[in-house]
Amino acid sequence: MKIVVMSDSHGDRRNVEKILSKHDDAAMFIHLGDGEREMHALLLSRPQLNGCLHYLQGNCDSGFLISGTRSELILTLPYGHRIFAAHGHSYQVKFGTGRIRQEAKANNADIVLYGHTHVRECSYDNGIYIINPGSVGYPRDGKPPCYAVIDISESGVMPNLIAL
Repeated sequence: MKIVVMSDSHGDRRNVEKILSKHDDAAMFIHLGDGEREMHALLLSRPQLNGCLHYLQGNCDSGFLISGTRSELILTLPYGHRIFAAHGHSYQVKFGTGRIRQEAKANNADIVLYGHTHVRECSYDNGIYIINPGSVGYPRDGKPPCYAVIDISESGVMPNLIAL
């Protein structure tokens, strides 16, 4: 199962479109917030994404364009894996990932997805994959815009950060 994760596009629909086109074989797309306008436009122009595109509300989103937008997401995946995803601002991720990892553990998740910082991260700590895809539009780490691809198979979890 291939999952594409992006965050913090802040109006950069062009890069979001590039990612979607490059990974049309993905089973699921997750946008971790601060991209409400482009997600709304994509859902209108690509109705086939309904059901496989999950969008979370970020701190810069109004929540008016996409009805039913959530601030957190829990997904049960094949092979016993589980995702806990949030934009991250309500877990103060700019000061560390301790709180969001705690929430993941409380929800029996072994994969944490978050955004908000615009800084990419991909690590593994104490049984939990911690993944921040960085920013699709405006990175703050001096590196190119980035997103993540996570492959879930019987042999395990394989996260990969990909620069645009």
